[in-house]
Amino acid sequence: MQLSVECIDAVRILNPQDVRRAAEELHAIAMTVGMRPAPAHDIADKRTPVDVDGNILARDVFGWNDEKVWWRNSRIALDSPITSACRFESAPFWVNAKGFHTRHPNHYLSAIDLTNFETRAMTRCAIVVPVHLPFGQIGAVSFNPVDPEVTELEDMFLEIGDALGIYARTFISSYVQVMGSAQALPSGSRLSKREVECLRWAAIGKTDLEISMIMSRSRATVRFHIHNASMKLNAVNRSQTVFKAAQLGYISLNT
Repeated sequence: MQLSVECIDAVRILNPQDVRRAAEELHAIAMTVGMRPAPAHDIADKRTPVDVDGNILARDVFGWNDEKVWWRNSRIALDSPITSACRFESAPFWVNAKGFHTRHPNHYLSAIDLTNFETRAMTRCAIVVPVHLPFGQIGAVSFNPVDPEVTELEDMFLEIGDALGIYARTFISSYVQVMGSAQALPSGSRLSKREVECLRWAAIGKTDLEISMIMSRSRATVRFHIHNASMKLNAVNRSQTVFKAAQLGYISLNT
């Protein structure tokens, strides 16, 4: 497999009508090396990428049959070692029942439980490309050997892992841009100085009462600012509000 501008452009989605063609191109590229892609635009969402007519790409383009309908498994986002690893790694990696294999050590991956790997991951091995997107969304594409007897991918990973990474990221990121129903953060919405200040204290574990004492404001005022921030960030609770604020660079989680 040779990385080329033509192939990158081929898997790039420019409009909704373009989705199926780009998926077919990604499938063709992967099949040249005996791999079958499994795409996810959001590992927290049980839905899987579809074309403009709502047809499931995993089934209709990438050829996953009724025995491997991984997108119907509602627990895969929580139970699969592959999706767990995508939360802690941003570079391509390969994985089998023996462990995760990366170009650079990542101690978080070694802590992931690989018990019953094949059943939980629904594959014997895969090259995986995490796709970290704006607003904390994580997509992924796993490339799985067509040959069910293959369990080792080290040589292939070292040879083409980076190329697969570029193709996968181009496909998923452009899919999300074109097919996303709404932005996670409304255009033009910005957190106020007070909202950011409240979230900074919340990020280090301070309660509303403690924040009110630190800022010399009422507890109701603190709650008001944090609630407003959650509405602006389209967050469902305090923890997600803090997380999204950090993702967007308003606060740091390292302090």
